[in-house]
Amino acid sequence: MKNTSQTKLKVRRVNGLRAEYRFDYAKSKPNRFAQHTRPGAVAILLDPDVARVFRSGESVNSVLRALVVAMPTRRASTNG
Repeated sequence: MKNTSQTKLKVRRVNGLRAEYRFDYAKSKPNRFAQHTRPGAVAILLDPDVARVFRSGESVNSVLRALVVAMPTRRASTNG
């Protein structure tokens, strides 16, 4: 029996993405921003119009803390 090689079908999607990607993780680099984040912190992306108003994380946090204080408290459900 003869060995025949089959060519892989190239699947092109409408949006240009492949069905599968293979990455060489040996060439990866550590995250250069990881040392700047505090433990338990969550990164959130602001829309450009909001980012023009809030120039620092401290200003965003102070406004959010004020909103938390102003929000009505929820009562725990007693449905068991």
